[in-house]
Amino acid sequence: MIVVPVKEGENIERALKRFKKKFEKTGAVRELRGRQAFEKPSVAKRKKMQKAVYVKQLQIAEEQ
Repeated sequence: MIVVPVKEGENIERALKRFKKKFEKTGAVRELRGRQAFEKPSVAKRKKMQKAVYVKQLQIAEEQ
C-alpha cells in the first residue's frame, strides 16, 4: 500500500504527482500488462528468431 503524507498547505496536485511517481516505481502497471499479454516461452523465442532473420535480411540488402 502506497502512503503519501500530505503536508499542511501543500498543493494537492503536488501530492498526486508524488503518488504517481511512487506508484510507477512499484511496477504494478507493467506487471499487470505483462500478465494480461502472457505469451509462451516457445512463442517468444520464435518471434525473437523471426526478428533476427528480418534484421539480418535488411543488413544484407543494405550492403548491396
